[in-house]
Amino acid sequence: MANDILLYGLKGSPFVRKVQILLAEKGVDYDFEMANPFAPTDWFAALSPARRIPVMRDRSIGAEGVAGTLPDSSVICAYLERKYPQPTLYPTGAFDYGRALWLEEYADTELASRVGLGIFRPAVMSALMGKAPDLERARKTLSEDLPPLFDYLNEQAHGREWFVGDALSIADISVATQFGNFRLAGGKLDASRWPHLAAIVGRMLARPSAAHCLEQEGKLFKAPEAWC
Repeated sequence: MANDILLYGLKGSPFVRKVQILLAEKGVDYDFEMANPFAPTDWFAALSPARRIPVMRDRSIGAEGVAGTLPDSSVICAYLERKYPQPTLYPTGAFDYGRALWLEEYADTELASRVGLGIFRPAVMSALMGKAPDLERARKTLSEDLPPLFDYLNEQAHGREWFVGDALSIADISVATQFGNFRLAGGKLDASRWPHLAAIVGRMLARPSAAHCLEQEGKLFKAPEAWC
């Protein structure tokens, strides 16, 4: 029997992984269907006007067409929090709630663009497209573009077990899932320089919800050897 939740996307997308981790943390079973945003079919373009992944379908609302579908990982996660409120993954206090949303946005934009375009694409995706890995670009991104972001996140993590409050939240999931692609590309976070960030990221990626995703994705992507 089909599950209520159907997720469209591609393995290796940090935004797909973000939703998968949240679903796993909530213990929600779901179905997965491949959808390529780089060569979208007409039906997928109708579900995702921005032609991005993931897209979620709630079959209890609509089993076909656009009914019951939502694009964008942040929108999907917010929806799933309302539909499956336990365990809660968004802080209840007003300021902590806002801070968690900010860190989610920061991870989805600033961190995602540097890791995705500056590390994962040149180091991993180039090879999949039959091109030589651009390791110089990856090294430049790691040495010049990412340190200010790591500095900021390390400061936000200082003295904390999790980024917001005293419990795992969407902030931890969002930040750590970007480091999932960093790790898949062979990147190494210097724990001596960014110890607080490394502790939270390591803690999150070691959870079964994230570890299972990365184990499966690690079979699909090959990182170049010792580039950093």
